[in-house]
Amino acid sequence: MDTTEHHSTEQDLIQQRIEKLERFRGRGDEPFKYTFERTCPIAEARQRFETAEEGQDGGGETERITVALAGRMMSFRSHGKSSFADLRDQSGRMQIYFKKNDIGDEAYEALHDLDLGDFLGVHGYLFLTRTGEITVHVERYEILTKSLRPLPEKYHGLSDVETRYRRRYLDLVANPEVMELFQKRVRMVDALRRLLVADGFIEVETPMLHPIPGGATARPFVTHHNTYDRNLYLRIAPELYLKRLIVGGFERVFEINRSFRNEGVDTRHNPEFTMLELYEAYQDYWGLMDRTEHLLAGVMESVAGGLQFEYQGRSIDATLPWKRITLHGAIREFAGIDLENSRDRDDAADKARSIGIDVDPSMGYGKIVDEVMSERVRPHLVNPTFLYDYPIELSPLAKKKRDDPALTERYQAFVGGLEVCNAFSELNDPIDQRERFEQQLRQREQGDDEAQRLDEDFIMALEAGMPPTAGLGVGVDRLAMLVTNSASIREVILFPQLRGQ
Repeated sequence: MDTTEHHSTEQDLIQQRIEKLERFRGRGDEPFKYTFERTCPIAEARQRFETAEEGQDGGGETERITVALAGRMMSFRSHGKSSFADLRDQSGRMQIYFKKNDIGDEAYEALHDLDLGDFLGVHGYLFLTRTGEITVHVERYEILTKSLRPLPEKYHGLSDVETRYRRRYLDLVANPEVMELFQKRVRMVDALRRLLVADGFIEVETPMLHPIPGGATARPFVTHHNTYDRNLYLRIAPELYLKRLIVGGFERVFEINRSFRNEGVDTRHNPEFTMLELYEAYQDYWGLMDRTEHLLAGVMESVAGGLQFEYQGRSIDATLPWKRITLHGAIREFAGIDLENSRDRDDAADKARSIGIDVDPSMGYGKIVDEVMSERVRPHLVNPTFLYDYPIELSPLAKKKRDDPALTERYQAFVGGLEVCNAFSELNDPIDQRERFEQQLRQREQGDDEAQRLDEDFIMALEAGMPPTAGLGVGVDRLAMLVTNSASIREVILFPQLRGQ
């Protein structure tokens, strides 16, 4: 094996690897195989050997375990007539041992045409080295795929953040902990699905192309359908379609969906993201709040390893029940101002400015309240906390609070300073809903391009009758940030959106 790779340019190294590829072909060995039959993944081979060893504690010789393993070669160490390498597949790593006398002169010489990053298939038997490492004694091997482009720093790690996100395939190879993080995310989504199905929810699929963007306050991506000659919008939320299903007779539905919002990018936002949305008939926001804390705590317990865990240097205790406080009460507690009593836009703006909040002239009372919450309240919400009862201006799809029509029956949950969910008692009065949409249209005319649009078909659905319903949206990416202790949403999305190179 060539040990001078790091002294050459990348293009030189690619050319050297192409020449090695041709030498394999010259020996009649195609370096891009079609298949390889493994006996098991590497982790299972390790487990089989350890189990056999434990069975021999009373003495006697361990039965020889033969294996056929495959993976990417991560290191190579030559010692004259014997050599060691590390092989890695998705399940783990295994040391492999080549002995010239066992595999033959030609096969041993061909090891010099292998490079780090190549995929190998090996046949042999397991043994324990003098240093106590489980190893495959290779009896024969074959190259499965020749790696033509050298991977980062001989696998000492890929540390440049931009390169890690842009070339996630390199990140996964160079940093095994990244593979573990995304496997954890997969287990988290599986836990969400399993817990909901156990509670009688049905998983459904709704359109990603919408004729009218709705279900959230956000700026959409627009595209064009040639056959129908009309503009369509990438889904900003599945809400209005899921509620149509409640109208149609489904009583508990959920969707784990991809949504798209044409908004800024930061540590908590990506234009393409994953949400869980669920709707439950004959339920209100109080009952759904109970379900939410049990659902999220169940996921944390099964994936984060318990209800007490660390997030970015802060200790989280998700033991039930979670703290519940009104939005205005939290603003009084953490921001030191009262925005509840007067509810006057100008008075709220003055109070917000008094604590250093920038207030744009286009911001109404609700937006000012939301900005104060985001800047002065949210960072303090470390242990799981529900904020509830939001101004009606912020919640065009939520029912009015029963004893205060200026508020809505809405809540959000915050953990570690992150907003992880949004929920409310769903507005099912079509007359009220039309008035809310019309108010949103007036806000659009005043320059708010994130305000929602009037969806006549959805109004018709409500006119057919929707039972009392509560709905919940969970930010799957943010929940993944929590359970994997990741500071940025880009760490938990395999291929986040980036600026063009």
